[in-house]
Amino acid sequence: MINKVRDWMSSPVVVIDPDSSVSYALTLMRRRNIHSLVVVLNEAESSYGIITSTDIRDKIIAMERKPSETTVHEIMTVPVMTANADWSLKECSVKMQENDIHHLPVVDDHNALVGLISTTDLFIAAEEIGWESKD
Repeated sequence: MINKVRDWMSSPVVVIDPDSSVSYALTLMRRRNIHSLVVVLNEAESSYGIITSTDIRDKIIAMERKPSETTVHEIMTVPVMTANADWSLKECSVKMQENDIHHLPVVDDHNALVGLISTTDLFIAAEEIGWESKD
């Protein structure tokens, strides 16, 4: 059986408005024990961005910016690559590796947000299901 992204993604997704402060994003991430938030840019057009702990490390802490005075829009990553819920875990892993990313919003065939998959989810899948060896 090939495991699909839909089997291991987190759902529902924690989202944030681009005009929210980074302080609010930090609070959401800490309280929910997560490392990324999907930014809904235009729900009608299914347009998304993402803010991650790496963005906060590199664009807030390292630059000595005040989270309360910085909006999510100022530091988010956009455009964002997305995964399809029907991808195999291998396909997802390869895309993440090729693009040096750790979180992918997951969309359905109509580009509607249905989940989020992270490298942590892939680690958990690897631990639970293992991988078949190629002889």
